[in-house]
Amino acid sequence: MSIKGKAYVMGAFEHPTREAPDKSVAQLHAECARGALADAGLNKDDIDGYFCAGDAPGFGALSMADYMGLRNLRHMDSTETGGSSYILHVGHAAEAIAAGKCSVALITLAGKPRTSPPGGGRGGGGFAAAPEAAFEMPYGGTTHNQYAMCATRHMHEFGTTSEQLAWIKVAASHHAQWNPHAFLKEVVTVDDVVNSPMIATPLHRLDCCVVTDGGGALIVTSPEVAKQLDRPKVKVLGAGEAPKGTYGGKVDLTFTGAAWSGPKAFAEAGVKPSDIKYASIYDSFTITVLMQLEDLGFCEKGRGGRFVADGNLISGVGKLPFNTDGGGLCNNHPTNRGGITKVIEAVRQLRGEAHPKVQVPSCDLAIAHGTGGSLGTRHGSATLIMERE
Repeated sequence: MSIKGKAYVMGAFEHPTREAPDKSVAQLHAECARGALADAGLNKDDIDGYFCAGDAPGFGALSMADYMGLRNLRHMDSTETGGSSYILHVGHAAEAIAAGKCSVALITLAGKPRTSPPGGGRGGGGFAAAPEAAFEMPYGGTTHNQYAMCATRHMHEFGTTSEQLAWIKVAASHHAQWNPHAFLKEVVTVDDVVNSPMIATPLHRLDCCVVTDGGGALIVTSPEVAKQLDRPKVKVLGAGEAPKGTYGGKVDLTFTGAAWSGPKAFAEAGVKPSDIKYASIYDSFTITVLMQLEDLGFCEKGRGGRFVADGNLISGVGKLPFNTDGGGLCNNHPTNRGGITKVIEAVRQLRGEAHPKVQVPSCDLAIAHGTGGSLGTRHGSATLIMERE
């Protein structure tokens, strides 16, 4: 069964806060849901499908459905693939809608990693009991050094440079200056990035994403519901998902799960990378963007450094405008997992509602891609292709 044309993203909302010491995680989820419903022109009693991941507090979907007063649910999905979960959820919502399991699906993300310590939700928990823990934890792996391993290997294999990685941050900062809610609004240069403090060789502080509170929500509907709403229609064309593990140490660190999820999404959508007008690409670190662009087919493997250099990702300047809200590198990375913001900005672009300074002219085809987990160990990849109708 194909989901092409079987569902539409009709509501999108990004919480404006980046620090929320006065709000609970459940409250942020609910405020995001209310924003997305208002954007779509629906109310909570229209929702009959609910999707969330490990950031939802308590019993996840059960607790949040009760808290938000969702009384008409007939389908729930709490698939957890880290930061890519919410991109994957759009595909799962489209599948559920195509199968007749629901007609209005709500997807929410929220968290407070900036103002509260971890533990408010299930996301990030349970690592000590993971089957790989006894083999990997003694070596002191962290998020930063695991991504740095991939960057080091990419540099060794293909000659990628720190300056080329820095261009990804530079592009994000050029976009973030126009976003009033962006956590970092200052435009930076390549020199600023490579001269910022080293965090884990070869990644500098400005190669890393921001840490923010906040969240977002999406409304995905059936074609019949979409026709009744007075909002621009963003059609789901294709989706792909894939896990990548360490395979007992026999792993190539130079590619991501996008090499598998991307072709599935493009095949279902019936389009190719060169057709894409705008790209939302997960950006936990600059190396994350470079490797995913290669694996999605926007350039040859190993040539990502040259592809992203010289402003090629800046809207109005380069060939492939990316993360025009400033992305996770500058704008927002709520609860350390930003997949939902990738879909939200792609929807803005397709509707023509991005900031005028970064709006891509005639943007009718967009991709949102995410990676959850760690590139250096195991991660889940999700790719979503959408079209303005």
